[in-house]
Amino acid sequence: QLQLVESGGGLVQPGGSLRLSCASSGRTRSGYGMAWFRRAPGAEREFVASIHWSDGGTYYADSVKGRFTVSRDNAENMVYLQMNSLQPEDTATYYCAAALYYRGTVSGQYNYWGQGTQVTVSS
Repeated sequence: QLQLVESGGGLVQPGGSLRLSCASSGRTRSGYGMAWFRRAPGAEREFVASIHWSDGGTYYADSVKGRFTVSRDNAENMVYLQMNSLQPEDTATYYCAAALYYRGTVSGQYNYWGQGTQVTVSS
């Protein structure tokens, strides 16, 4: 089992920044793809970004490219999502997810999920 716990959400004004954290524990993370998804009220869950735990390769949704940065700290077993230039349409619950040998955009391929952290962008 792999346990994931997100933190760092909150209320921020348009144009502001937040950094989300995902703490992972429970088993080796080598070979895992780690991803961030989000779900806005009334919307489907949406892929945001992913990173391969071992080689650090990243992938972003077009909607966040250039504004968001995903990173990981292997020593601390943490994955981060730095979000800059936030807009009201970024308001959502953000989830950390993990999948063995996968870091694509399909949420059904991810086996492990955190409980989510709320991000609200509003003036």
